[in-house]
Amino acid sequence: MTLTDRLIAPGATRSEAALCYSSAALGAATAGVLARDESALVIVVVALVGFDLFGGAVVNATAAAKRWFHRPGRGTRHHLAFVAVHVQPFLLALVVPGFGWVAAAAVYTIMLAAAVAVTSAPPHLRTPVAFAAAVFGVVITTAVLTVPAFLLWFGPVLLIKLLLAHLLPAAGAVDNPV
Repeated sequence: MTLTDRLIAPGATRSEAALCYSSAALGAATAGVLARDESALVIVVVALVGFDLFGGAVVNATAAAKRWFHRPGRGTRHHLAFVAVHVQPFLLALVVPGFGWVAAAAVYTIMLAAAVAVTSAPPHLRTPVAFAAAVFGVVITTAVLTVPAFLLWFGPVLLIKLLLAHLLPAAGAVDNPV
């Protein structure tokens, strides 16, 4: 398995790979620049989180990733596990002053609850449920929670990556309920 197979998905086209790697690099640069007034450790961690989330949002939207993550035998428990391993809110709480544990727990809980709502919805309602969860999650993570201004992108991009890009199968496809 190649690096691209592991980071994007088996069968990713050159165009998909170029777009994914470019988005990840630009996301890392954007996140790092936004955190420029912070310590070196914070800048590095925020840039790495930016690489993962910006790149991952694009990766999860590719046809190759849709085929890979929604292939036969991959169902609800796999999708929820994928969401659950996204512990970046707690990494940020550990490293970034002003990104507290309450905010981290709230973002993580919103993310998991939204993922459960999406995967529990009937197939014909998963897309609108995912969008409803994402828009309300964006409001909570940007207007209700207190996080440093340079991380206001974090909650929305995390929700886009997981709810809209990862959990939704390709248009016209039906996800596996397993």
